[in-house]
Amino acid sequence: MDNNIKSPAIQFADDDRVDGIAKVTGRAKYTADQRPENMVYGVFVTSTIAKGSIKNMVLHKAKDAPGVIEIIYYLNCPEVPGHNPYRKDPNKRGYEWRGFKVFQNNLVHHFGQPIALVIADTWERALHASSLVKAEYITEEFETDFDKLRKDEKKLKPMGTYKRGEEEAYKKADFYIEAEYDIPIETHNPIEMHASIAMWDGDNKLTVYDKSQGPKGTQSALAQNFGLEEKNVRVITEYVGGAFGSGLRSWPQLPAACIGAKMVKRPVKVVLNRRQMFSMVGYRPQSWQWIGIGANKDGKLLGITHHAISNSSRLEDFREGIVNASQYLYECPNVNTSYKILPLDINTPTWMRGPGEASGAFALECALDELAIKMNMDPVELRIRNYATLHPVRKLPWSSKYLKECYETGMEKVGWKNRPSVPGSLKENGMLVGYGMGGGVFGAGRGNAAVKAILSQDGMLVLQSAVSDMGPGTATTMTKIAAETMQMPQSKIRFMLGDTDFPPGPTQGGSTTTSTWGGGVSRVCEELKKQWKELAIAKADNFKNLKADDLDVKNEAVVSKTDGGVKISLAELLQKAGKQQVEIVKESGSPAEASKYAMNSFSVHFVKVLVNPTTGEIKFGKVVVTGDGGRIVSEKTARSQMLGGAVMGIGMALTEEALIDHKTGNYQNNNLGDYHVPLHTDVPEIESWFPNKPDFIINPMGSKGIGEISLIGFASAVANAVYNATGKRIRRLPIKPEMVV
Repeated sequence: MDNNIKSPAIQFADDDRVDGIAKVTGRAKYTADQRPENMVYGVFVTSTIAKGSIKNMVLHKAKDAPGVIEIIYYLNCPEVPGHNPYRKDPNKRGYEWRGFKVFQNNLVHHFGQPIALVIADTWERALHASSLVKAEYITEEFETDFDKLRKDEKKLKPMGTYKRGEEEAYKKADFYIEAEYDIPIETHNPIEMHASIAMWDGDNKLTVYDKSQGPKGTQSALAQNFGLEEKNVRVITEYVGGAFGSGLRSWPQLPAACIGAKMVKRPVKVVLNRRQMFSMVGYRPQSWQWIGIGANKDGKLLGITHHAISNSSRLEDFREGIVNASQYLYECPNVNTSYKILPLDINTPTWMRGPGEASGAFALECALDELAIKMNMDPVELRIRNYATLHPVRKLPWSSKYLKECYETGMEKVGWKNRPSVPGSLKENGMLVGYGMGGGVFGAGRGNAAVKAILSQDGMLVLQSAVSDMGPGTATTMTKIAAETMQMPQSKIRFMLGDTDFPPGPTQGGSTTTSTWGGGVSRVCEELKKQWKELAIAKADNFKNLKADDLDVKNEAVVSKTDGGVKISLAELLQKAGKQQVEIVKESGSPAEASKYAMNSFSVHFVKVLVNPTTGEIKFGKVVVTGDGGRIVSEKTARSQMLGGAVMGIGMALTEEALIDHKTGNYQNNNLGDYHVPLHTDVPEIESWFPNKPDFIINPMGSKGIGEISLIGFASAVANAVYNATGKRIRRLPIKPEMVV
């Protein structure tokens, strides 16, 4: 990473991405673009069975292939402390590497599991040699069929229940519905596939380039896994080419690269291919949900019962908050929920944008639509009648909530007044027309972050933190926060991020980065202003009789609030103080009043769909996405977040589905030719809208996260619109043309 903090700043408009030019010109270096000196290449050999053990590995042809340096597998893999935490002291449990421990033993847990790493002097040679490795197996019966196995209660693991009031009270309501909803596996398919480069300096210092949403978390995990002091592990994640959950934890290529680099004493790069992204990287788990929901004649909800099952792997119990929103999004006196997981012989799921809530909202928001139809009530009106002013579970006021404004504006912008009261009764140019909506909610918390600020004589302000930016424009947003706080041009501010040598920053995920890191940026800038005022009073003669409260810092100068002629530039002040630069580090944590309020972001998505009555093809006539995200710091990047979530929602609703061959345990469509993501032609013009009202309880900028709510509830809006257009209620995603006709 370039640490030259005095390099010229790129000129950009107030709301342009600060990294935009580097990305579109190819100057941005992602993990796989790095080229350490003397680097070699590792390629995985993967299992061709779903469960069993390796009886023998035939390696001689691969070892004799040109350029091959080493082949690592379970018989020659060196000891890794985190793979065998009991070995040194059987009476004390040590740190254990989370999930699959690469090359630890000869057991096979799922199809496509890495069983060997071929290291060669070029990638092409490593790839060729990997095809020459053969494995002989002892196979065992395996289980991958979620739809079949979820019906066997003995195979399920309870993950928790919740009850408020009376269980299954919905059955006592004047109107109620009961329905099942199904969501398939949805696989992470970012443009940048996961990659790692590992370099050792002796036996005790490790440097890695890695695709990570949390460099500090990766640093800590590697230190413990390889028995190192954390300060001796450096993780660099300069750019991330999309993640949205897949980079929240490490996958097999990272420890494998570290093991390989130590064995061959050279830097080793391991990059997953697209097929391996399906079998080695997590995904949104498959889920089944059952909802019973009822309301009285006045539209007040009487009861909600929500049960959910999702899959995990045999290696670990992955769980997420599928039923959580049903507990608190709407006012309802009687709520009971349960959540169970079904372990299968496949790789472990992970968080995917809107984790849990995106799946849960599909069922909840479709069920509410079904209930509204049964009551002959407008679906938005039903939600407004059950608007929660206090958090129903925590019994606390929200720090802010402008969900009603989202309802009202979204209805107006999408043309909700044109929604047909009778499904299938409205046509445009021969196409059936339908309108649908769906709501969403997600946490809006704030964590801990530290930020270093360096202001030098050339007037450049450099801010440093170990956070990474997976694409939402975090550096751009932080630049705007710093510019507003310091009242200086954005072109004079530079962010350096994605390096654990910088002060610790938060993991980017859960819609908390702007709130957390922005709080740190705001605080360090305020402290910087304070120091500049004190320095002016101490070093500049015309400030000696003034107090700090009499001064302001703006336009790269310290200025008297009452006499604009009394000022001194920051550069001149540094010269008077005999300093080349001023450098400070400040930490920011959770708000003091966090325990007194419930903190959430909210969304409502509205869609107009056009359905071909003959073919079942679904097109969008209009999409309006609204989000209560507090004060919008950067309108351009916030709009991009909402658009990106809507596009993912289109994929969730209409195209995305990972299919497993239950005869082999392998993914059938593990490529972008067969796993369908939305195309440009599938994406309509999308309008986004925000109440844009600050929430200063959460952070000093008044902002709330929007990354998750941009998706949560969107798939249900599409399903509800399809029903309004056709009269056909589809409860299993993705919605395919043949389901409609």
